Amino acid sequence: MTEHSILLEALNPLDIFGVQNEKIDAIKKYFPKLKIIARGNEIKVIGSKKEYEHFAEQLQYIVAHVQKYHGISVAHIHDMLRGNQKNESLFDNENPNNDTLFFGNNGKPIKARTPNQKKLVALNDKNDILFAIGPAGTGKTYTAVALAVRALRNKEVERIILCRPAVEADEKLGFLPGDMREKLNPYLQPLYDALQAMMPPKKLQDLISDNVIQISPLAYMRGRTLDNAFVILDEAQNATLNQLKMFLTRMGERAKFIITGDITQIDLPDKNRSGLQIVLSLFKDSKGIETIMFENKDIVRHRLVAHIIDAFDTIKAP
Repeated sequence: MTEHSILLEALNPLDIFGVQNEKIDAIKKYFPKLKIIARGNEIKVIGSKKEYEHFAEQLQYIVAHVQKYHGISVAHIHDMLRGNQKNESLFDNENPNNDTLFFGNNGKPIKARTPNQKKLVALNDKNDILFAIGPAGTGKTYTAVALAVRALRNKEVERIILCRPAVEADEKLGFLPGDMREKLNPYLQPLYDALQAMMPPKKLQDLISDNVIQISPLAYMRGRTLDNAFVILDEAQNATLNQLKMFLTRMGERAKFIITGDITQIDLPDKNRSGLQIVLSLFKDSKGIETIMFENKDIVRHRLVAHIIDAFDTIKAP
């Protein structure tokens, strides 16, 4: 019998041990001949040399997965230790079939799922401004936010800035109670929804409190210079030409911009005031700026959403 200690350096032990040790307990089940004790940032292992070496090798794969994808789920641990996944792929950074951007809450893989979502991810690496245009439910905003979160995790940017025009969708909301943030929350909720799917609530609130993640209406962008930031303008079809000019000229050093929109859902009182189509034509041949046109086949919501959009597309405008 031998005793060994493994230090989890540069890692949050919670990522390996799990809440109430659920992850390390899952690992223990595959090594019944070893006594495994997890405490602090240390794992103490007691058993034969052969059993320990096998454990250490498997733990290395798990640690590598956490380092690469910023998390791992209990289900994924079971898959790895049962041999259902090729562990070697964790070290293959050029694997073309790996569409996972990172692992979100409860180890859920955050990934590009459709051809145009994958195109958005690929073009993000080569361009500083992207336009993602298409119908509702195609994952434009979700994928853009995922790219921003990945950039922040990888320390490629220092902050994330998400904004939307504060325009009502064919209904008058009237007086909204509360402070300015509470009044604006209904407009910005879709951005919160995307973030909440990708990181723990406490972590998200800390980042918002520290202004590392900023969510605000488009009007609040005026006068700012956005350096070292990943910036997303959502629902850009509800921005006027002057607003889009103001937004795009906020771009500072080492910044990435993604603008999403659906030109079939303009909520401005005068739909002709939308500046999105004009801006798309202005920059269609500009180096460093690309446009991805999402289609109904990219819809990833309920299966009926694509049918609903197709049905409405048959209605001729009055």
